[in-house]
Amino acid sequence: MKLHQLRYLAAVAQSGLNITAAAEKLHTSQPGVSKQIKLLEEELGFQIFVRDGRNLSRITPAGQKVVDRAVRILREVQNIKRLSDEFKDEARGSLSIATTHTQARYVLPGIIKTFRERYPEVRLHLHQGTSEQISELAALDRIDFSIATGSQSLFEGYALLPCYRWHRHVVVPKGHPLAKVAKPTLKQLAAHPIITYVFSFSGPSSLHDIFAKEGLVPNVVLTAHDADVIKTYVRLGLGIGIVASMAIDPKDDADLVQIDTSHLFPAHVTWIGFRRGGLLRKYQLDFMQLFAPHLTRRVIERASNAATQVDVEELTAGLELPLR
Repeated sequence: MKLHQLRYLAAVAQSGLNITAAAEKLHTSQPGVSKQIKLLEEELGFQIFVRDGRNLSRITPAGQKVVDRAVRILREVQNIKRLSDEFKDEARGSLSIATTHTQARYVLPGIIKTFRERYPEVRLHLHQGTSEQISELAALDRIDFSIATGSQSLFEGYALLPCYRWHRHVVVPKGHPLAKVAKPTLKQLAAHPIITYVFSFSGPSSLHDIFAKEGLVPNVVLTAHDADVIKTYVRLGLGIGIVASMAIDPKDDADLVQIDTSHLFPAHVTWIGFRRGGLLRKYQLDFMQLFAPHLTRRVIERASNAATQVDVEELTAGLELPLR
């Protein structure tokens, strides 16, 4: 049994049993991957995959146990490499972060600037996407950190630590009927076309559910993943925008009126996540503490060693989160 065989095995499992896609990720050939998997099965004495002609159709029960252990072994190999890097030079390396547009555009710039000043030799990779896209990168171990809001169920095997709270606010053009209303009601909002996030319509605090409790149906004319897109269409007069409070820039959005609607909508919590059981380098710990100063090294390390996300939540239950 060879390490590269386990690497091929994990890549196939993480690529939806698509050997071609796995070979591309591994920068090798499809026949080479198929051959090594067959050699591994011959050595083990049982099939890891069920085949339908030349294609893999599913993982056998015994094969799933092998895949799970292979993934753990590969993570420990990565931990050993990180440990080596840490002892050789704790200020060099790379940091890959996957997050949403709002975080990348409005929250992270100052943090990344400070981090770069402290660690100029660390290569930073910033990936933007939806929660689903971020979770795909996390499942493939392509990133060090995920930063998002909600969607916790998508991040199996991750420790998700709460960072800050935020509310949804309304933005309207100057001169709009709501511009002079300090605390609008849901009925007043429902009287206008609404432009908001796609994710606002899933989960226990969805806009539909909030309006429905008042016997109202929101007139949603457009949804988007990007706060800047929402504000663009608000400027065009298509409706009122409902966006994250931190996605409103006093300078760039001076032509819009921001209305605090924290009295109408519950707070959301943004979290930072990383693979449980992994070894965190010093600069990774520092990045997390720049992003969320209340996350002490002790809390982070205990979360990393937690068995489940429920354990992580119990560990962080008493933390006081800042409001953005």
